[in-house]
Amino acid sequence: MNWFLLIIGGLFEIGFAACLGKAKETSGTTSTLWLGGFLICLAISMLLLYKAIQTLPIGTSYAVWTGIGAVGTVLVGIFIFKEPADFWRIFFITTLIASIVGLKLVSSH
Repeated sequence: MNWFLLIIGGLFEIGFAACLGKAKETSGTTSTLWLGGFLICLAISMLLLYKAIQTLPIGTSYAVWTGIGAVGTVLVGIFIFKEPADFWRIFFITTLIASIVGLKLVSSH
């Protein structure tokens, strides 16, 4: 169950990064609403990370949580913010995904 919470927390980390990107692109009330979304996603993400580490190792949990956020944020950047998707970016994202899966597989929990 706590692995599930950790994964959902990582998805909310992607959400708060995406909200920051949208807030940067907008102004006025729209920017403020995106910043509100950032704060909500941030709070939920941190709460789920906190819940997950109650039974999972902190080092593994934090690495997986940030890894999910990093991979997801790069993908959001590519697909939503039209950032480049060159060979090396895809290569390193792939190695990051492999590392996240590896940490999960070697975790004793």
